[in-house]
Amino acid sequence: MNNHYKLSRLQLALAVGAGVAITAIALNSCVSIPKGANAVSPFDKTRYLGKWYELARFDFKFEKGLDNVTASYFAKQDGTIEVVNRGRDYKSGKWKESVGKAKFVKDDTTGRLKVSFFGPFYAGYNVVAIDRDYQYALVAGNNLDYLWILSRTTSIPDNIKRAYLAKARSIGYNTNKLIWTKHGR
Repeated sequence: MNNHYKLSRLQLALAVGAGVAITAIALNSCVSIPKGANAVSPFDKTRYLGKWYELARFDFKFEKGLDNVTASYFAKQDGTIEVVNRGRDYKSGKWKESVGKAKFVKDDTTGRLKVSFFGPFYAGYNVVAIDRDYQYALVAGNNLDYLWILSRTTSIPDNIKRAYLAKARSIGYNTNKLIWTKHGR
């Protein structure tokens, strides 16, 4: 009976450990969209592919100290999208690159994706505004801590910039926290 009791405790410990691991993965793989934000639909993934220049972002550890930041998206045969983020550390002058993958959350006609640079851990990538020519995009992360303004060139017309900032504020973003990315140095 004593061995049975030990086995039951071991099974319980394994079950609890598995539950904790599954919960941790679920929490770290958050692919939500901020309340009040709606992903672009219809969305044309083919037109979105290619190189984008980051014009503005909320600073976070993976991009801290970078300028000349670009994001490039390439369709893969398995239906995923390869993501290549690149930027230059403005203090050292060294280039940094991070390669990940993106998948659509539901279908490829809605601009809601999940992106991973670290194995099974995904984060939300939500295209919440895009112009009809697919030249400028406003991208929201999982929550109000992540926001990007992207462009096919290193500049954006003032009217689109104002519209995207107003949209971001209407969702709840504090646009005063945006860092405007420098290009060309």
